Amino acid sequence: MQQPVTAPNRGRMVMLLIAGIPVTMVLAATWLWWFVVRGDLDIVELLGTANRGTLLDPPRELAAADLAAPSGTPLPWTNTDRQWTLLVTNSGPECGTSCEYKLYLTRQIHMALGKEFPRVRRMLITDRALTDTALAVSALSDGKPVPTDFSQLLAREHAGLSALRLDAAAWPALFPEAMAAAESWYLVDPAGWVMMAYAEDDSYKDVISDLKFLLKNSGD
Repeated sequence: MQQPVTAPNRGRMVMLLIAGIPVTMVLAATWLWWFVVRGDLDIVELLGTANRGTLLDPPRELAAADLAAPSGTPLPWTNTDRQWTLLVTNSGPECGTSCEYKLYLTRQIHMALGKEFPRVRRMLITDRALTDTALAVSALSDGKPVPTDFSQLLAREHAGLSALRLDAAAWPALFPEAMAAAESWYLVDPAGWVMMAYAEDDSYKDVISDLKFLLKNSGD
């Protein structure tokens, strides 16, 4: 005749079961890692990628670049609030249609983040002083009157955007996409790495999706 399970025995069984859960998880993780290291399992292929932009591999270290204020005064990269950065670049003597639209687009994306707005900032990097950049557009993307010059555009329509300057010699290594296509712009992680590029055919919704995924899954 089977002996009934007493309360003390039942308690010990529950404790053993609880203690065994973490051990099982460690063993499962070890087994999974072993297969990944051997190359028998591709986690990225298995789970898929969430990004809509182009992930840069390897990323590029903007934080180590010789950045300066628009006046030319050295201004090293700082990011004490650990924010993600929507980065627009513009080289040459004028800000044309592509430049103005990128500024408008990143502003609208930033505003659309709602409660996550403080975790993201916007930045413009040029290769010359703002006063040496002409505003060469006949209309603004939002239909507002065109300002008299580029500096006024930034002050009036893009409050909060940080403007920095970087010598043109550094651009091919950091921003090859933008040099090849004026519509390209970037996402920089909180540590100062340029890690994703966006092109003209990347939609507003795709960028929002990328940002929300990154903000949700990052501890910054």
